[in-house]
Amino acid sequence: MNLSSLSLVTDKIVIKSAQDVYNTVILPTTEQECFIVLLLNTKNVLLEQYIAHIGTLNSCPIHPREVFKEAIRNNAAAIILVHNHPSGDPTPSPEDYHVTEKMKEAGTLLQINVLDHVIIGDKTYFSFQENRGV
Repeated sequence: MNLSSLSLVTDKIVIKSAQDVYNTVILPTTEQECFIVLLLNTKNVLLEQYIAHIGTLNSCPIHPREVFKEAIRNNAAAIILVHNHPSGDPTPSPEDYHVTEKMKEAGTLLQINVLDHVIIGDKTYFSFQENRGV
């Protein structure tokens, strides 16, 4: 992990950008899509990351209950959604856009901010926040 771009507060990782997410997230080695959620406090300090769902080769259907369950348990103020594209191309699919909107709506209802959705590809990533806002 490259910590040079990360801010550390008493050895805690502060997520400031999609690049920080890319440098921080730990993806399992798999040929399936994995949907990971980063839990953050009010200062964007990483509290935890967990795998919310493991899908198939090219899809990872996810429900808000799997995404927000641990956020509620850990009193997270915000979350960042992350998933991989085993093809290596991080270009979002129409379903990725739909999931992002659905999670944002659920987060608004629960008062847990969805800060970004980052798709990890082969040595690259796509950030909804950087490309169109979340």
